[in-house]
Amino acid sequence: MKDFLGQEHLMKQGEILINLIKNKTIPSMIFWGPPGTGKTTLAQLIAEEVGMNFRSMSAVSAGLSDIRKISDEVINNRTRANNNKTILFLDEIHRFSKSQQDTLLPLVENGVIVLIGATTENPGFSIINPLISRVKIFRFTPHSSDSIKSLINKALSDKEISISIEKIILNDDVLDLIINGSNGDARKALDTLELSIMSTISKKNEKKIEAPTVKILLENQNIYDKNSSNHYNNISAFIKSIRGSDPNAAIYYLARMLKNGEDPVFIARRLIISASEDVGLANPNAMIIANAAFDAVSKIGMPEARIPLANATIYLALCDKSNSSYKAINSAL
Repeated sequence: MKDFLGQEHLMKQGEILINLIKNKTIPSMIFWGPPGTGKTTLAQLIAEEVGMNFRSMSAVSAGLSDIRKISDEVINNRTRANNNKTILFLDEIHRFSKSQQDTLLPLVENGVIVLIGATTENPGFSIINPLISRVKIFRFTPHSSDSIKSLINKALSDKEISISIEKIILNDDVLDLIINGSNGDARKALDTLELSIMSTISKKNEKKIEAPTVKILLENQNIYDKNSSNHYNNISAFIKSIRGSDPNAAIYYLARMLKNGEDPVFIARRLIISASEDVGLANPNAMIIANAAFDAVSKIGMPEARIPLANATIYLALCDKSNSSYKAINSAL
């Protein structure tokens, strides 16, 4: 565990998490925090430290069949020579629907797996209460500047970045650019460093990383989250495409949002709003279709949720439009 950098509030001597690791008594847990703060890395290190098997999946692409497959494998393996417990690391656990999260309950309660879920969302809003009551929640915070600096220096000294053996010159001002531009996200910092090295021409077996290169890379990184302009621009373009009766454009923006990890439930909510605001009295069935899509998405989750979302999107885009109800209530208020 000495190689893990950051999250000192969790990993310093005497803290609950580090004591659990030392005692090799790992409960099911939720790691909650922003991207690039070490949630995946720490889960892997915990498994190595305590001698547990480690399985990993993403809630974005996994389904009920994947959970059943892993649970069956774990049960079969424990009847053989390998009796070690298994950590199931479930990335983006908040992307699982309620019914999908329900399937985890007996596995956690009966000790079939030790669940470590990672989420960027507040567990109180995104994880069902029965599951929350069975796990310990640990809050991850963005890396400090010193922590990011240590990670970069370690990557360079250990040659962890996939580069040819050359001398890398990284002046303090350029290093500060990477640190400040990463906003506490270690993954972003290391990706920026790697791309800077890869895009720099070698001179006399040296690569000097220049500030303009780093600035361009930081500007071009397409960050998509709930607080970014991309989040709002894409959902705006999606709704405008429906309003403009352009199903092809609407499907394009739907696919773009889903590919970038947008919450399908958020999209389903916006479809309900569009059905009442944009289609309105021109086709009252639009509300039925949109609500049915929301219900389906809430029950099945991704990746299957893309289908009812696409159905509702195309239906709304092809409907006649009327915003008379929207105008009427706004005039009355």
